[in-house]
Amino acid sequence: MADQITKLNYLKIAPRKVRLIAGLIKNLSVNDAIAQLLVERRRAARAILKLLHSGVANAKNNKHLNPDKLVIKEIRVDQGPMLKRYLPRARGMATPIQKKMSHITLILSESEKIRLPRFKIEVKKKIKLPEGGTKKPQKTKSKEKEVVETKKVAPHKKSSVLQRIFRRKANPGQ
Repeated sequence: MADQITKLNYLKIAPRKVRLIAGLIKNLSVNDAIAQLLVERRRAARAILKLLHSGVANAKNNKHLNPDKLVIKEIRVDQGPMLKRYLPRARGMATPIQKKMSHITLILSESEKIRLPRFKIEVKKKIKLPEGGTKKPQKTKSKEKEVVETKKVAPHKKSSVLQRIFRRKANPGQ
């Protein structure tokens, strides 16, 4: 079995936080792991997703492995160097602050059989609008002041009880 090792060093997130995300995708197929990371909201998920995409691309192009058969064999999060800073406090004291970093090692291996993907991942492509097609309302310049063109919407008719409760001086038509 061929293995693909991918590393990410000096990630500026504490290892404790990255390990929470790494535990979610351990022993999953690549497609399932990508789907899991796409819905995860934590900041470390984005970095691990980028690392996973890089590892799959390297396995496909350099080692000629089938991306459909790839499984996350191991993901290890180690502590990197720590930046030591100090926060000034009362009476001339200082409190130490430790800015921790992580080293992530991802090992992908090819499994015997192709696992059917449980999810279909579709990436929406950004469409360029034509030159004249903007979403913002068009502005026209008048001699006195700028006027924004907008569509006028017919006022919503309220029932008589609601009219009495929600009377507005700004709406003289009611």
